Amino acid sequence: MLVLVTGATGFVGNWVVAELLARGHGVRCLVRPGSEGKLKAADRVAVFLGDVLDEAAVNQAVQGCEAVVHLVGIIREFPRRGITFERLHVEATKNVVDAARAAGVQRYLQMSALGARPEPADPYHITNFRADEYVMASGLTYTIFRPSVIYGPEDQALNLLVRQIKAFRVVPVIGKGLYQLQPVAVWAVAQAFALALELPHTENRIYEVGGPEPLSFNAIIDSLAFEVRRRILKIRLPVWPFRLAAFLLGRFAWFSLTSGQLRMLLEGNTCDPAPFYHDFGLTPISFKDGLIRYLT
Repeated sequence: MLVLVTGATGFVGNWVVAELLARGHGVRCLVRPGSEGKLKAADRVAVFLGDVLDEAAVNQAVQGCEAVVHLVGIIREFPRRGITFERLHVEATKNVVDAARAAGVQRYLQMSALGARPEPADPYHITNFRADEYVMASGLTYTIFRPSVIYGPEDQALNLLVRQIKAFRVVPVIGKGLYQLQPVAVWAVAQAFALALELPHTENRIYEVGGPEPLSFNAIIDSLAFEVRRRILKIRLPVWPFRLAAFLLGRFAWFSLTSGQLRMLLEGNTCDPAPFYHDFGLTPISFKDGLIRYLT
């Protein structure tokens, strides 16, 4: 198939592009001008310069494609720069879906988020849910993936903790650190996206995607420290100072935590991933084994 990929220059996007190429698909990438250098397989794909918020650019890029993989999404907003959940989740998805439908695309794959749901919820989850609803009502043959935290080389979440562990050996823990996540390896996610184009039984399905077991934040930190061979000190801090700091400073790019991100962290992010692994024929990768693959 000739596949259009949006968000191809991101962490997950580069892995998905590589997997599509490995399985013999032709790949076309819609890339924002100036981001071309982040596309690792630029010499093996067709690059169309444009933005998912530009309807004309999306319409041009999708012409002749048989499938679309839409990966664009953000984890925090910067409204003064026009970077909002409403624009990058809902409006962008509408542009890509409408263009795909008009071009007669056969398969549509969407990256969503675990926990996507209607109100009451965080705007991050609400806008992902609304985007998913638009996809499902489009008439396209779709598959939607809702992953927990995705980890691997160059991820922007767990690798930040790894750097902190290596540099300082002290890790602040918000509250008791008992809130649970279900980290999933990026290569498993990428394989599933590529396989979805070949497996009819995955059509018109939503998959919750996570590692094989939920892990507390404390357990995640301990696993990271063990794999990089560092003894660490976990300092448990009350929640309220983080809430105050996130409220006051979360709008600044240099501050690493927003109020929404804090709420979602404390809420936890887990699922039953059995249907995902079963339907795609993938072997669940334990967090420990996943870390060994790229940290040691």
